[in-house]
Amino acid sequence: MPSYEPTSALIVVDMQNDFVDPAGSLAVAGGAGIVDLVNEHAERARAAGAFVVSTQDWHPTRTPHFAQDGGIWPVHCVQGTWGAEFHPQLRVTGLIVRKGTNGEDGYSGFTMRDPITRETIPTELEVMLRERAIEEVVVCGLATDYCVLATGLDALSLGYRTIVLGDAIRAVNLSPSDGAAALAELGAAGAIIETGAR
Repeated sequence: MPSYEPTSALIVVDMQNDFVDPAGSLAVAGGAGIVDLVNEHAERARAAGAFVVSTQDWHPTRTPHFAQDGGIWPVHCVQGTWGAEFHPQLRVTGLIVRKGTNGEDGYSGFTMRDPITRETIPTELEVMLRERAIEEVVVCGLATDYCVLATGLDALSLGYRTIVLGDAIRAVNLSPSDGAAALAELGAAGAIIETGAR
């Protein structure tokens, strides 16, 4: 379990109905099983004076991110729908960073990418962390092999000490080894993978 400090930030990635709930359009196996642990980490972080922020996919109804418009994903997390809402058992407090709002690919909490031009656009997350003199980022949520991976890699590239909570993430696993490969990539890039501590 990380020792949260006022210079730490817990980033809770995309704990939304379409990913967490088994009825969601892009449900991640085991996603509902991490809600309590994510809540526990958020409570511990807040009690220590750390910054807690949640990311939220927030897509328009049509976007090249979706398979119906040329992308690879089923329609998910459309603005204002049940699927885009945070899971009802998730205790969300603090700030929220929405991504993919104008049809971009919104994998990382730090950046979005135009699916046509591939141009990268920053979200407000880095500014939030710099304003609070954050030095360490702790990442949990969904999904290991996409948004958690991208958020962790961006955090590392921006110079943050980065911890990924291995027990509080789950993978899509389009291929069975994708989650493990994502953790290996994060570790090779310098992230600390914490598991087994509660």
